[in-house]
Amino acid sequence: MDEEQRRGGLKAFLLGGLVGASAALAAIGRRRRVQQRRGRPRGLAAFESAPCHRELLDREREQSDLHPGHS
Repeated sequence: MDEEQRRGGLKAFLLGGLVGASAALAAIGRRRRVQQRRGRPRGLAAFESAPCHRELLDREREQSDLHPGHS
């Protein structure tokens, strides 16, 4: 009986390892597909390329052109 319990525990451990590994691989694949689908910059690059940020830079540039020497 003790040997049967050990085998059952070993089978459960191996099965759990397989399920966990396959879930991890699926998550990695899903993450790559999402990133490729987006095709958009991430992090600070996303902020700097946002239309609202570009408009702010344009306004600041226009103000500095109208009032040279002022920040």
